Amino acid sequence: MVLTDDPLVVFMPSGKRGHFPVGTPLLTAARALGVDIDSVCGGRGLCGRCQVVVAEGEFAKHGVSSKNSHLSGFSETEARYSARVPMAEGRRLSCAARVEADVVIDVPASSQVHRQVVRKDAAVRAIELHPVVRLHYVQVQPPDMHDPSGDLRRLFDALELEWRLTGLTCDLSVLQTLQGALRAGAWQVTVAVHAGKQIIGIWPGLHEQVFGLAVDVGSTTIAAHLCDLLSGEVVASAGIMNPQIRFGEDLMSRVSYSMMNPGGAAQMTVAVREALSSLAADVARMADTTVENILEATVVGNPIMHHLLLGIDPVELGGAPFALATDHSLTLRANAIDLKLNRNARVYVLPCIAGHVGADTAGMILAERPDLSDRMTLLVDVGTNAEIVLGNRNRLVACSSPTGPAFEGAQISCGQRAAPGAIERVRIDRDTLEPRFKVIGSEFWSDERGFEESTAATGVTGICGSGIIEVIAEMYLAGLINQDGVIDGALAARSPRVVANGRTFAYVLRAGTPELRITQNDVRAIQLAKAALYAGIALLMERIGAEHVDGIRLAGAFGSHIDVKYAMILGMIPDCELREVRSSGNAAGTGARIALLDATSRDTIEKLVRQVEKMETAIEPRFQQHFVEAMAIPHKTAEYPNLRRVVELPPPKEVLSQAQPRGRRSRRPEAAST
Repeated sequence: MVLTDDPLVVFMPSGKRGHFPVGTPLLTAARALGVDIDSVCGGRGLCGRCQVVVAEGEFAKHGVSSKNSHLSGFSETEARYSARVPMAEGRRLSCAARVEADVVIDVPASSQVHRQVVRKDAAVRAIELHPVVRLHYVQVQPPDMHDPSGDLRRLFDALELEWRLTGLTCDLSVLQTLQGALRAGAWQVTVAVHAGKQIIGIWPGLHEQVFGLAVDVGSTTIAAHLCDLLSGEVVASAGIMNPQIRFGEDLMSRVSYSMMNPGGAAQMTVAVREALSSLAADVARMADTTVENILEATVVGNPIMHHLLLGIDPVELGGAPFALATDHSLTLRANAIDLKLNRNARVYVLPCIAGHVGADTAGMILAERPDLSDRMTLLVDVGTNAEIVLGNRNRLVACSSPTGPAFEGAQISCGQRAAPGAIERVRIDRDTLEPRFKVIGSEFWSDERGFEESTAATGVTGICGSGIIEVIAEMYLAGLINQDGVIDGALAARSPRVVANGRTFAYVLRAGTPELRITQNDVRAIQLAKAALYAGIALLMERIGAEHVDGIRLAGAFGSHIDVKYAMILGMIPDCELREVRSSGNAAGTGARIALLDATSRDTIEKLVRQVEKMETAIEPRFQQHFVEAMAIPHKTAEYPNLRRVVELPPPKEVLSQAQPRGRRSRRPEAAST
């Protein structure tokens, strides 16, 4: 704006500036300059979302003269709002404060439309708040005998005049309530607009509650986060077991159930949809609101969960070539998949990548963004099928690897899911071979005073995935098993913990009731799982031409709880500097939340998944070779130099593999420290 003697207004942090006549409301000046100051009420002083503060210390820096009065005095509108909701000292409502002289205005993050919301889990990173659903408060002209236009037309006119929204359409169900809402609100209403085009909700007067639901539909658990779409905050979270478990513990057993039982897929679809509706009601209650205020949802899940939620029989995913019904993202009405949210709510389903690389992997990519770095980054979501992504800004490759359920406690003689009473941490003394452990629900180690009291209610019931990883890695470091995973029966002479178990040996992790043993079959089950995982990673490294990785992110519920050092000792993942290996929490769920809060990220992930190169491990000729080499602990041929700098790995040795009382004893193993 080229002028004159009009006062100069500078908005920080954007630095946008312009000259405006005395008496111009700050909100009007901001909009003229394209500064995104938030407002639901359209500048009527009702919502209080447009608060700003005079940046006194910035005057000289921006060429603004210092005068006694830069803004008009505290107005009646501001006094009325402040009496209802006290404002911090120095804050002004930009819709009411008017320009009197040159001024620098700071727009706090809380008043910015596209403000940054910081992730509080794993890697701290900002999410730009740009929700697809926005609320707009408008005053509509009442009907007039001289103006025959309908109420909807006059609502469109008001939205165009006050919010510059054009080309709008309206859901029929909204139209059915329009006239009642207009009259109940004395022609002042709040309208929810989806993607700047579709009216999906209307309320009399000022309405300031609009929420979105980010959902990760896992094969074992379903997690949901309720987000305030006005602030970006997660206001409630909850999770439940996936009720489909009663049809099969793992994914392929559920596909088999569908194949073997007419109507089986439909049963599983009903189960998961009811679970999502129940979760939505739970988080709404936790946030002291109702599902009617949930107008948007985003969903991620593996391909089989994705198809079942959508009511698609997953039978084609049960065998080669593992064809997806669709690899596109979908935007649906919530009632199309029987989700009990607002009747006009929309659901955005992130795209799948390949037959066994699903929308949860897309969410993981969106959360971690390996494409933004030159570093070679490995993303691993550890589950029954491990989903793996490797790459950087130049190239991304992905595959799934059939690890099976051993990491989740299945196929382990004393294994169980993570729950109170399950052993989750293990340490073994290198000299005495005596173990100590921690269980979920207690802060004490088993050899500490207070352990028995703290576990009295739950007992010690089994060992979960993170505990299994640690106990086998600790057994290796203590010499109880060798590099081939064979339990050393000769150590029975040193410790009563090593006992015969049929023709092999076992290690007694906990005596008493129940007695918890780590058997030779347990060790083999973990070796098979970790070898499949490593083989998939090795194939991707070959495909992309990477000799090493610069960073590793372990995602998913299991990845969130394992100690990355023990994962590397066991050989689940390739060698890397330990400080560059970390858990990224529920990265898939974080990706769903990003897609919920930042509508622009949807275009981003839709483009990214088209760029990902997919590999099918089942048809790769070198998979078996990598698998066999990865059976060793940590690996048959990989040297692991980074790991060896921080952990003393035991030397290779031969051990007694069968229970033969008169057999020759092995030498006492070297002590190894962590």
